[in-house]
Amino acid sequence: MSKRLPFRVLRNPVHLLATGFGSGLAPWAPGTFGSAFALLPCWWVMAWAWPYQLAVALAVFCIGVWVCGESAKRLGVHDHPGIVLDEIAAMLALMPVVAGSWIWLLVAFGLFRFFDIVKPWPIRDMDHRLKGGLGIMLDDQMAAVYAAICLSVFQHGFATT
Repeated sequence: MSKRLPFRVLRNPVHLLATGFGSGLAPWAPGTFGSAFALLPCWWVMAWAWPYQLAVALAVFCIGVWVCGESAKRLGVHDHPGIVLDEIAAMLALMPVVAGSWIWLLVAFGLFRFFDIVKPWPIRDMDHRLKGGLGIMLDDQMAAVYAAICLSVFQHGFATT
């Protein structure tokens, strides 16, 4: 199968979810488009208390393990670039750390994209060693952890100035 997915895959509910309702079908940088799409649900849950944000992130992660694994199996490609539910779940996992403003949400987006693209250790190892839906999801969750640490440091720095 070619790298770019045809729009007809959106007829399948598994691929519809895995591609972030089609955001992963962008002709270039589908992970960035999927992460940008995630800004909408992130904005929605940003005002919620952190336990609810965490519950949503955990639910999307658990659903994503199956959906992404199944989509990859049906496409015959492990972690196809068009599969972006993992980016969406990772952005949602950052919400308990975002300080409740669009500025910090955009900083979180930038940090997550940086770590997801650069893939410092152990993210790259996870990306290559773990297969199936769990492997697809975990490397992005690790990138979110790195982003959350940096975001917390930045927010603390701005709070003390």
